[in-house]
Amino acid sequence: MKPLSGIKVLDLSRVLAGPLCTMILADLGAEVVKVEPPWGDETRGWGPPFVEGESAYFLAVNRGKRSVALDLKRPEGQEAVRRLAQKADVLVENFKTGDLRRFGLDYESLKPLNPRLVYLSITGFGHTGPRAKEPGYDAALQGYTGIMSVTGEPEGPPMKVGVAWIDVMTGMMAALAVLAALLERERSGEGQHIDLSLFDVGLFALANLGESFLLTGNPPKRLGNAHAQIVPYGAFPAEDGWLILAVGNDEQFARLCQVVGLPDLARRFPTNALRVEHREEVVEALSGVLKTRPRAHWLERFKEAGVPAAPVNDLKEAFQDPQARARGAVWTLSHPLLGALPTLANPLRFLSRTPAEPGLPPPLLGEHTEEALLQAGYAPEEVRGLVEKGVAQVAEAKGAKR
Repeated sequence: MKPLSGIKVLDLSRVLAGPLCTMILADLGAEVVKVEPPWGDETRGWGPPFVEGESAYFLAVNRGKRSVALDLKRPEGQEAVRRLAQKADVLVENFKTGDLRRFGLDYESLKPLNPRLVYLSITGFGHTGPRAKEPGYDAALQGYTGIMSVTGEPEGPPMKVGVAWIDVMTGMMAALAVLAALLERERSGEGQHIDLSLFDVGLFALANLGESFLLTGNPPKRLGNAHAQIVPYGAFPAEDGWLILAVGNDEQFARLCQVVGLPDLARRFPTNALRVEHREEVVEALSGVLKTRPRAHWLERFKEAGVPAAPVNDLKEAFQDPQARARGAVWTLSHPLLGALPTLANPLRFLSRTPAEPGLPPPLLGEHTEEALLQAGYAPEEVRGLVEKGVAQVAEAKGAKR
């Protein structure tokens, strides 16, 4: 039995943070019903790449769910969500602050119908404060929270992280929040509302850089691939590619200098504080030597000497790494349109008794509308009526309606 077997999740979220949260819960055994508008989650249309009309973006974060297509702007659609919520343990939504209140689907409206409901709201800025009603997007939040100010080359422009970093972090924090609320419910018997924002997560994730600012009042600067408090620590060009050095102590630095033939560098800068003070000189000396030999040569020498180093892989190299293969980094599912579908494996797959495991493939739009509404108490003729009115939608035989 999986850790969350028997837990029912109603997913009203779209795009990334919310769907990632609910996919994590599905991998842990929760039964997730994804409610989409008749035109689908926005990411169904985000691409390329598309395969047989299915977008990689949508497939990435919607494994393990059943799709119910409902128009929440229609009273009948709102009533269907209420009936689904009455049987749910968790509801996840990422509408703008106040939007679901207009439909009678906010926490205060649903709480009397299901006092044990754990209701998670994900917004850009939270439900309080002067920005509460503003929309939130990952790129904008990377600007607001300062991460772009410390990402990129010192003389270059601010840079965002290559993936939607705050969205991903928020999705993981959201899953943690749901698990904490479910555990507390076991003691109190009551659900609760969780107000989680991308803004709060982005500030929290600044970690040591955020704390450094709080202690000194000085905003950190961009250092490219370097580390603010450790030298040498970052990316260096070899003859045929890039590698990472992550030298965390003075002993490792001495061994590094022996390997690259620069013993005098270790004598001149024996402490990390000195190396940080003379960052440019240390980095320039190392770079001049490292670019004379292939990456594989240096990585083998560093491994033998106990110097922390790694290649800068592209994604093909990352997934072909023997460690990725040994740890089963890819889960392959059977998809109704695509056949064998590779997906990113959940890192919680190594719980010794109850590991995360893949369930259903990402759903077609409206693939489970009839099934889910029947389970919510609708009669077959009522479901047909909702479909005929355009309130609900079911998947066509060859795929989802667009």
